[in-house]
Amino acid sequence: MKVTVDEDRCCGAGQCALLVPEVFDQREDDGVVILLDAAPAEPLHAAVREAAGVCPAAAIELGESA
Repeated sequence: MKVTVDEDRCCGAGQCALLVPEVFDQREDDGVVILLDAAPAEPLHAAVREAAGVCPAAAIELGESA
């Protein structure tokens, strides 16, 4: 799995950071997403998919790792 985020689309809701803190964090000043791990381990894939699905700004994109 390859994860990318569009910081310009992020609204700072923080659901991703709450669901998968190993992969996502937020900037302190404005809450915009910080991607900590662009290629998370397989045990985190389901949670990352859920985070992408609940993102109100659709700022998280998932793809296949190379």
